[in-house]
Amino acid sequence: MARWINACATDDIDDEDVIRFDYEGPTFAIYRGPDGSFFCTDGLCTHEKVHLCDGLVMEYKIECPKHSGVFDYRTGEALRAPVCVNLKTYTTKVEDGRVYIEV
Repeated sequence: MARWINACATDDIDDEDVIRFDYEGPTFAIYRGPDGSFFCTDGLCTHEKVHLCDGLVMEYKIECPKHSGVFDYRTGEALRAPVCVNLKTYTTKVEDGRVYIEV
């Protein structure tokens, strides 16, 4: 059964940036888009399991820090090789200055 997890404060993430969030084993990446909206994906690249939180965020894309593969973090879609497997995405919501993810 899915549940909402309190992941971070909205102020913890700058515009067009990403942070790492670990919860009960899995690692997540939480993003703040250029319009102030929040998104969440698996935290490891699907290519070689590198932490995406160290990657470059550009608009609504995250570039993996190891081999420069690119994903659209809104949909998880793999956009540039060497990544070819999409990221899993998670629904987010904001309440009282906190970002929650549904896991």
